[in-house]
Amino acid sequence: MIALGILLALVLLLVVFGLLFRLQILTSIFSGSYVRQIGLSNRVNAILMLVFMVVGMAAFAYSFIANFDKMNPPIASVHGLHTERMFWITMIIIGIVFVLTQVALFVYSYKYQYREGRRAFFYSHNNKIEVIWTVIPAIVMAGLVFGGWKEWTNIMGPAPANSVELEIMGKQFNFLVRYPGRDGKLGPINYRLIDATNEFGFNLNDQRSLDDFTAGEVHVPKGVPVLLHIRSRDVLHAVYSPHFRVQMYAVPGMPTKFWFIPTKTTDEMRAQTGNPNFNYEIACNQICGRGHFAMKSTIIVEEPDDYVAWYAQQKSFAEQNPDVLAAFKNKKTPVIEEVPAATTAAPAATEKAQAAL
Repeated sequence: MIALGILLALVLLLVVFGLLFRLQILTSIFSGSYVRQIGLSNRVNAILMLVFMVVGMAAFAYSFIANFDKMNPPIASVHGLHTERMFWITMIIIGIVFVLTQVALFVYSYKYQYREGRRAFFYSHNNKIEVIWTVIPAIVMAGLVFGGWKEWTNIMGPAPANSVELEIMGKQFNFLVRYPGRDGKLGPINYRLIDATNEFGFNLNDQRSLDDFTAGEVHVPKGVPVLLHIRSRDVLHAVYSPHFRVQMYAVPGMPTKFWFIPTKTTDEMRAQTGNPNFNYEIACNQICGRGHFAMKSTIIVEEPDDYVAWYAQQKSFAEQNPDVLAAFKNKKTPVIEEVPAATTAAPAATEKAQAAL
């Protein structure tokens, strides 16, 4: 209480001093003895406006150029080229507007600094200027929005019939990957069946799930459309793969999807980057918990024949876990579809692998 009383006394003292200072100024004004002191600081601040503009823009340009490669990894998908072009068109337009407006802001602050005897000109309204700066931005924005909508529609539209399908499920703090077996269809799953072994929730009493298999990393063939079925098991995650320009949320209770066509194998990208240890990766870019920093998975892009060979070597979840399959047969677990099976046709590369199985 004593500390609070002292604090209030100091505040009241400052208020009193402020009022006395203000009263002195008003008395001087009414007596005609008041002289406004501008001093050198006004000129200094005006010059600093220009210095800040020049130094700030130079620092921005340096930072942009120095980190350009980090911000723009090589593109390895068909739609990535389109979205990249759209992104840079947008950046150029808003960059030009940004530079012009910032130069005008700082230059006008310098030009119209306070000078004795100068009075501001009151300009109330001009219909022509209003129309110009409303119509032109509206036209430019409409063009950018239409281009974005068109590209988004292509990405979010139905995947080609020959797409390789797989499912990616995010959970704290890793990604689980599931592929369809020889029937080319992802079987239904049920979250009630999830446990330490059956992490996807396979219902092995459903014939459509018997040949599905899981993988520790994502394998996809080069030049073939890849359809990702995406979902989350707990909180909001994201499937983000910068080289493919893939970004889609994994939302609990709401399956999402994204399809793309890889254009460079992992080996080709290693040769291009000069990094023999390079790997494409999927990362979660949503703050999903304490272990978020480590939540990522690897994508291996292979030639179609290599993908077929890898696919043919995989064993279904039921084959890898015969005890789980036996437990299902004993329990006679009913078929409860939480996520319906995908029904698109298997691509040629997958059909070869299915034949090998």
